[in-house]
Amino acid sequence: MVKTKQTKEKKTKSETFKVEGGKVLDKVKDLIKEGNVRRIIIKDKKEKELIQFPLTFGVIGVALAPILAAVGAIAALITECSITVEREE
Repeated sequence: MVKTKQTKEKKTKSETFKVEGGKVLDKVKDLIKEGNVRRIIIKDKKEKELIQFPLTFGVIGVALAPILAAVGAIAALITECSITVEREE
């Protein structure tokens, strides 16, 4: 699902992916590598938000370690979730 939201300064596009728990960490890593992602939101199958984190151009390497550790912990606890990705256009 793709939604577009326009603010005064920037236009963003949201995409939502359904992912099994074991594949959450891999999907988040792939999204981070794409580079144009501004925010990632992970929700459980009841649409309850579990974690949300912004990504900026300066977030690399060591700064990502705590985020990926949190995503890995969440992935171990859930069987199914959705990942919403906000991108700037």
